[in-house]
Amino acid sequence: MLHIVNKSPAMTTALASCLRLAKDGQSLLLIEDGVYAATTAMAASSGVAAAASRLKVYVLQPDLEARGVASRLIDGVTAVDYAGFVDLVAEHPTNQSWL
Repeated sequence: MLHIVNKSPAMTTALASCLRLAKDGQSLLLIEDGVYAATTAMAASSGVAAAASRLKVYVLQPDLEARGVASRLIDGVTAVDYAGFVDLVAEHPTNQSWL
């Protein structure tokens, strides 16, 4: 399953809910303001740092760049472009967007 989160953990509890319910080995894609959760400033408090050991965590590179945080991505998280986003959706027959 691919979990997609587009909100900052400072704005909603969507990421916390996602991380609580995601099973080991599943994938998480952070897009839009959700990318903040994978930065050095927020990764520990958002839970993404710990989740990276049990989930495959991805972020959308253009969203990192648009927010000026591309250089602050934590280890264990993979940045993907739009084609990579499409590939992730195609690879995972089940997708869950957390709103």
